[in-house]
Amino acid sequence: MKLLRIFIAAAVVTTVLSGCANTPPEQRTATGAVLGGATGALLGNAVGGGVGGTLLGAGAGALLGAAVADSTNPYRNGPPMCRYRAPDGSVYIAECDERYYRGRY
Repeated sequence: MKLLRIFIAAAVVTTVLSGCANTPPEQRTATGAVLGGATGALLGNAVGGGVGGTLLGAGAGALLGAAVADSTNPYRNGPPMCRYRAPDGSVYIAECDERYYRGRY
C-alpha cells in the first residue's frame, strides 16, 4: 500500500511538472532533478526495499535527472531553438519566432 502511495505521488508530480518543457535552463535542470529523484525513489524502493533503497534511488535519480536535463538544454550559447512542421510533413529546427509564442507552430 505504501508503494502505491509513492507511485501515485510521483505520477502527480510528473504530471504537474510536465508542462515545463520550454523553460529557462536553471528551471529545466531543477525539473529534471525532481523527476529523476521521484523515479529513482520508486525504483529504489521496488528493487532495494525499505528506506535505504528509496533514499539511494532518489539521490542517484536526482543527480542523473539533473545531468540529462542540463546536457539536453536547447539554450546553449544562442537563441532558443524550436521544432516546426513544414507543410510537406517534415520536421525542422529553427529559431523560435512568434508562431511558437502564439501557439501556431
